[in-house]
Amino acid sequence: MQGTQKSLPLAIVRGEPVKQFPADLFIPPEALEVFLESFEGPLDLLLYLIRKQKLDVVELPIWPVTEQYLEYINLLQGSRVELAADYLVMAATLAEIKSRLLLPRPVLEDEDEEDPRAQLIRQLKAYEVIKEAQEQLDELPRLERDVFQAKATPADNIKPILLPPQVSLTDIARAFGSVLKRIEATEHHHVKREVLSTRERMSQILAMLDGEEYLPFEALFDVSEGRSGVVVSFLALMELIKELLVDLRQNEPFSTIYVKAY
Repeated sequence: MQGTQKSLPLAIVRGEPVKQFPADLFIPPEALEVFLESFEGPLDLLLYLIRKQKLDVVELPIWPVTEQYLEYINLLQGSRVELAADYLVMAATLAEIKSRLLLPRPVLEDEDEEDPRAQLIRQLKAYEVIKEAQEQLDELPRLERDVFQAKATPADNIKPILLPPQVSLTDIARAFGSVLKRIEATEHHHVKREVLSTRERMSQILAMLDGEEYLPFEALFDVSEGRSGVVVSFLALMELIKELLVDLRQNEPFSTIYVKAY
């Protein structure tokens, strides 16, 4: 069984369909006329006519271009559209060039008369270059037309959570390098000290970290022990990190490293 298709309403006003035109609705005839082409000036119109007929700008045929230009002018006048003075000036210029090409010219040896189309061709070529550049720029993505910036406002009850950065081996090496520079600045003589084992120094560091507060990385080294003592302390600290007995923290990248026992 073939169903019947319902007709669509003319419009939806406040949620209610409108199926008939209002009796007092007046639509002027000009409102139903549509212009498919719009031009920014007489040169734009001429360039459109030349491209439409696939003509060469350098070999500009005045006759067909002039006829189509005047036909378009008459179309606008018939539609009761006010014409700009530039369009009428261009129509007069085309008519003048056309008449000069139709009239016979005397042949003079000393006079080199310029082609009456030359100036118009130069204007058209310059305008064509500018118009192509404009079209290329218009194809580029434009903010607030093709690309829109995302805007979001966080709620009042949302508070950012700052996560401390992870301490890397590079950060530890940088901090240990600053300790070695302190030794070079303070070491003036060499004293032979008792050799300390790494395990013994590990116990000493854990004793220093016996608490809930973090200690600065540099506080775990005694520069008076010299380079050998500092190296033993550094190796002991690396073993504690390896065995997950201490925790390293930084408040922000490249800042002071703090150490705490688990």
